[in-house]
Amino acid sequence: MALEVPYRSIPDMFLQRVRATPNGQAFAVPTADDRGITWLTWAEVGERAKAIAAGLAGLGVGLEDRVAILSGTRLEWALVDLGINCAGGATTTVYPTTEPEDAAYIVADSGSKILVAEDPKQALKLAGADTSVTHVVLIDGLADASAQPPQLTLAELEERGRAALAETPDLVERIAEGIGPDNIATLIYTSGTTGRPKGVQLLHGGWCWEGVAQAGLGLFEASDLQYLWLPLSHSFGKTLLCGILHVGVPTYIDGRVEKLVDMLAVVQPTLMCAAPRIFEKVYNKTVTTAVGAGGLKAKIFGWAVATGKQKVALEQAGKPVPGALKARYAIAEKLVFSKLQQRLGGRLRVLVSGSAPLSRDIAEFFAAANLPIMEGYGLTESSAANFVNRLGKLKIGTVGQPLGDLECRIESDGEILLRGKPVMRGYHNLPKETEEAFTEDGFFRTGDIGELDADGYLKITDRKKDLVKTSGGKYIAPSAIEGMFKAVCPYTSQAVVVGQARNFVTMLISLDEEAIAGWAAGGPLDGKPYEEIVAAPETEKLVAGYIEELNAKLNRWETIKKFAILPRDLSIEQGEITPSMKIKRRSVETNFAEQIDKMYAGSLAQI
Repeated sequence: MALEVPYRSIPDMFLQRVRATPNGQAFAVPTADDRGITWLTWAEVGERAKAIAAGLAGLGVGLEDRVAILSGTRLEWALVDLGINCAGGATTTVYPTTEPEDAAYIVADSGSKILVAEDPKQALKLAGADTSVTHVVLIDGLADASAQPPQLTLAELEERGRAALAETPDLVERIAEGIGPDNIATLIYTSGTTGRPKGVQLLHGGWCWEGVAQAGLGLFEASDLQYLWLPLSHSFGKTLLCGILHVGVPTYIDGRVEKLVDMLAVVQPTLMCAAPRIFEKVYNKTVTTAVGAGGLKAKIFGWAVATGKQKVALEQAGKPVPGALKARYAIAEKLVFSKLQQRLGGRLRVLVSGSAPLSRDIAEFFAAANLPIMEGYGLTESSAANFVNRLGKLKIGTVGQPLGDLECRIESDGEILLRGKPVMRGYHNLPKETEEAFTEDGFFRTGDIGELDADGYLKITDRKKDLVKTSGGKYIAPSAIEGMFKAVCPYTSQAVVVGQARNFVTMLISLDEEAIAGWAAGGPLDGKPYEEIVAAPETEKLVAGYIEELNAKLNRWETIKKFAILPRDLSIEQGEITPSMKIKRRSVETNFAEQIDKMYAGSLAQI
């Protein structure tokens, strides 16, 4: 059945929200001392976004004109994004970690007229670049009077906008009437695990569809309090903003990932979406702390996890949980799981994971702790939210069922194909790539391999291009093995399987700095720098034990024959992971070629 979308555009959806609940809590930010939060009502958000829209219109922004945002996740990001759309423009998103060369490429390729930068340092990334930018707007810091293109602050832009609205109070409403579902709302450049980033054209109609589709899941309620830390430059963040507008979910916005666990205790959200890396970090910390405590505490922790997993296994199989197990679980929750729940604020109702595969074992651990993670799936090209598990209908190991009326088909080679409202118009200025991305009957080729079960739940096997084929002709799905290892070894930060055209499989491993320092405490490696700890034979022995444990769960041809512990973690700056935490395998293999060559030295690396 077709999903009914009662909006023409994001401005239409936004203005309806402001009218419906002007005094409702909209967005919150941390207080200066991080001990509390401050709320803006929808009326206040409406006033600021309209002022930004009118200010941008004054700078010449019209229908589908691009305005780039180069900033971290913060309240102003959401306000500026709404302002751009309300001026008829389309937001070009640029990650704050993007290198100057790529940032300049994205702004130039998109044809962005205005750049909104977080501060003068971010604005400098475009210094000397040949772009269509006529003005630079700074969220923080002072405008440079002599800069070219001319600079102004966001406060000045809003002031100009308020002056324009004093003369023409219905300016934004009039602009909004001219924006339709087929107009471009956002241009998001795929972080490109291969090659130059491509601009994905996402339409107002697709984003409005996302807002409405999310409401039908039971995951978003107006009574919720959402913690939004995800990169708003990423499609996952943008799709959540659309859900917030449609449902009216009060949302705390704070992109400081290093403050996440501390602020969860302050904000006490009921809803949070994240990439798997966040859940892996919480898991690592919980497990290593329990193991480090030793003795009775470690035993109780192990017993509680086993009890929780027993309960989850029965629930997943659709079987009743016997009274005796329920009673044991209540004790496990009181002694162990309640402490983990409290560390995450104590009120979490919904956790959603997306943007990269979540390890099954880690999903089982969180479900055992009564913090079930609803894993979902989607792509930038299809507005991020396409499949997701529902509360009370969680199938661990799958990414759930489709949202709304989205169509899904599995090709004969296992590739997942999607068709529907949230799918992009195409790649910006790339007609050939756009044509190749679609089947003749209009399905988008995701490049992912998966299968649908009888209930419509989708299971992702791997990226089509990431499947590793050994020289013996066996196919291996690296992300599944990497996820298993992360669950087996709580000291892991990243794991990368290597084996393409090789005669055996190896693994590159980076360790979690905090976790491995905790393990080293009190021993001969106590207080030593990370590089020294990971190079020590004791650490090698520790990891070798976990590799053995992993291998016991794998087919013979998948087993890890050799591994290398890396001297540093993978980083966005070195181009090894994308800002949404996906591994760029080619970059990793290039940057750590020395370690890989050493593992295969003397073996027949057949091509």
